[in-house]
Amino acid sequence: MPNNEEFIELINKGYSTKGDSITLGAAMLGDETITNAFVKIPLKTINRHGLIAGATGTGKTKTLQVFAENLSDNGVPVLLMDVKGDLSGLAKPSPGHKKIDERHEKIGLPFTSKDFPVEILTISEQKGTRLRATVSEFGPTLLSRILDLTDTQSGIVAILFQYCDDNKLPLLDLKDFKKVLQFSTQEGKKELEKSYGRISTVSTGSILRKIVELEQQGAELFFGERSFEVEDLTRVDDNGRGIISILRLTDIQGKPKLFSTFMLQLLAEIYSTFPEQGDSNRPELVLFIDEAHLVFDNASKTLLNQIESIIKLIRSKGIGIYFVTQNPKDVPSDVLSQLGLKIQHALRAFTAKDRKAIKLAAENYPDSDYYETSTVLTELGIGEALVSALSEKGKPTPLAKTMLRAPMSRMDILNESELKELRNSSKISAKYNEEIDSESAYEILNLKIKKANKEQEKNKKQTYKKASRKSTRMNPVVKMVTSATFIRGVFGILNKYMR
Repeated sequence: MPNNEEFIELINKGYSTKGDSITLGAAMLGDETITNAFVKIPLKTINRHGLIAGATGTGKTKTLQVFAENLSDNGVPVLLMDVKGDLSGLAKPSPGHKKIDERHEKIGLPFTSKDFPVEILTISEQKGTRLRATVSEFGPTLLSRILDLTDTQSGIVAILFQYCDDNKLPLLDLKDFKKVLQFSTQEGKKELEKSYGRISTVSTGSILRKIVELEQQGAELFFGERSFEVEDLTRVDDNGRGIISILRLTDIQGKPKLFSTFMLQLLAEIYSTFPEQGDSNRPELVLFIDEAHLVFDNASKTLLNQIESIIKLIRSKGIGIYFVTQNPKDVPSDVLSQLGLKIQHALRAFTAKDRKAIKLAAENYPDSDYYETSTVLTELGIGEALVSALSEKGKPTPLAKTMLRAPMSRMDILNESELKELRNSSKISAKYNEEIDSESAYEILNLKIKKANKEQEKNKKQTYKKASRKSTRMNPVVKMVTSATFIRGVFGILNKYMR
């Protein structure tokens, strides 16, 4: 029989914090919620990344909402990837409910209703503050990995980037890069061969097809100017609360290539921009990637390796990344091993395959004298989860079945009128939604080709005129034999001979 007092002591000791923390809820033993046995996550270890998993309808999104709210209240900015479109309610206060009050009474926390500072972002046809990046910012290595190019093709991309750097040809959008590709094997073939070596038309054709594939998923909306400055993700409002940036991606589920392209570029840009933090007491920014399988589905091995490397390194910049998905197996094991916080909602065992997956999921959590993990995973109610985190000293906390607190903001989406009002209140949308079409590689090369064609046409005309003059200038011998003097002389001789 479990000893309640020992369990309460274990939870209070394991989840005690000296610095700032987030309270997720209260620990449960069996079906009983232990009031005031708070499950707290230290802000200090939130940059160690995490996972929020569970079957559809078990409360993952509400947990994400609670997490984002409490980070914002602690002055930590948040970026949410909203694939299902159900997170906009963060901008409005909860209307409250009797069941919410009952839940919080069990937990031992008073319930507060409030709204939060929200910025709506977009990379697709959704309305919002637009996120863009230039091709140049990707660089040849990252662009090649996204396109899943061979070593030979990657070498060509590197050459073309170098050629553009040497000749001051800005690569802003995909139109620019496609133009450079075509130029390298057509009008500019001799020029490039002279300085950089021969470029295969077969290889450039393959690269071009990969770019077209990316364009078909809407990438032309993402590549271009004005580039989004990642520092704008770390803003706080006038009350010191972190801005919650919601990237609406409801039209992106069928475009995994575009989603993974954006994610990889964003993480790479954050890593290269943010300074090293060392052992900080709070994160600079926390990212939540909903429907995380979209990042990993159909991703090449090279791309997965790149993501894994960034996940390992970016926490030293004070960045926490949280994957939200149905099952831990949706996340590659090498990435999963980097996640310090795990919040596991219920999993459903409908088939033998499901039961096997649940056993594997249970192995991601520390052993407990109070829970049979694989069994508890199938018995969790809505708004309940198994939690395992890292203490302020970086040690794993005791496994805790947790009654999670309710969101302070609305648990429903905003209507179109409310969304419009929210977008109009943005302090940065005017900066990024202005359409800019700077002179870049496409225009410069077209002008260069036009000048070359004019020069070629001019040379052709000059050559034709010279040839015409030459043809009309009489040969000296011909000129002599056709002259009047010569002809009179010939006729004189003939007349004399005939006489």
